[in-house]
Amino acid sequence: MRFETTLQRPVEAAGVGLHSGVPVRIRIAPAPVSTGIVFIRTDLENFPIPASWRHVARVSYATSLMRQGVLISTTEHLLSVFYSMGVDNAYVEIDNLEVPILDGSGRPFVELVERAGIREYRRKRRYLRIRRPVSVEDRGKCISILPAESFRLTCDIDFPHPLVGRQSLELEVTPRSYAAEIAPARTFGFEYELDQMRTMGLIRGASLENAVCFTRTGVLNPEGMRAADECCRHKALDLIGDLALLGRPLLGHVIAERAGHAMHTAVVARIMSDPSLYEILTFDQLATRVAKALVS
Repeated sequence: MRFETTLQRPVEAAGVGLHSGVPVRIRIAPAPVSTGIVFIRTDLENFPIPASWRHVARVSYATSLMRQGVLISTTEHLLSVFYSMGVDNAYVEIDNLEVPILDGSGRPFVELVERAGIREYRRKRRYLRIRRPVSVEDRGKCISILPAESFRLTCDIDFPHPLVGRQSLELEVTPRSYAAEIAPARTFGFEYELDQMRTMGLIRGASLENAVCFTRTGVLNPEGMRAADECCRHKALDLIGDLALLGRPLLGHVIAERAGHAMHTAVVARIMSDPSLYEILTFDQLATRVAKALVS
C-alpha cells in the first residue's frame, strides 16, 4: 500500500471478554492521518490508550496495554486484523477492560473492516524495514526477524496432543492471504488446564462458541476444527497482533519457533530500543530499491 489508510465509516460489535467474562461493546471509527490505533475507554471518560509497545502491561495468556493505570486486555486479535488488512488509523471505542472475543478468531473483525470499507489518505505510508537480524531466545523457544522486502511469516508450534503435535506455517502476509488463511483460526485450549486457569482468574468468558477445547484425545467442539493446523494458524494470528505494536507496517521475515506473547513483545521492544536494527521508508522508496536490485 502506498498511502496511509483509515475506515470509511464506523462499525460496531458486542460480546464478552475471553478472560474477564464481562460484556463489552466496541465501536471502531475513522481516525485522522498518522493517529495510529487508539483504544478509548468510553466508560472512563474517554481515556485514550495508543496501541504501542510503550504501553505493554501483561503478556501471559493475552496481550494487555496500560496507560496511567488504565487497562485494555486481549488486544491481539483486533490488532492482528488491522495490521494485516492494512488499517493504519482507527479509534476503538470500548466500554470495558477487554476486547470482545467474538468467535475466538479474527474473522468477525475482518468482516467489520470489510463492512466499514477502507479510505486512503494522501500521506505516504511509512514502513519499518528490518536492516539486520534480530532475535530473542528462551528455553528452547525463539523468535527471529530477518531482512526482507515484504512481510513474511514462518510459525512453528509443538503441542503433545494427537490432533496438534508439530505444525508449521509459512506465508507472505497480505490482506487476501490473511483473510483466507489466518483470520478464521480460533483460540484454543486443553480441557485438563481449564480448572487451573479459572483459579487464576482467566477464561471466565470462554465457551465452545469462542474457543477450541481439546480433550486428551479429541476435541469437544461439535463442528470440529476449521483446519488441521488451526492451532498453528491461530498462533500466527496472535503473533501478527503483537507485532502490530511496532506502530508501522513491517518489512521482514519473522520466524517464530514455539514463541508466545511474552517473546513476541520482547522482540518488538528489542527492535524499538535499537534504531540501528531498522529503517523507515515509504512504498516509493522501497519500490525504487527493489527495481535497482533487479537491474543489477
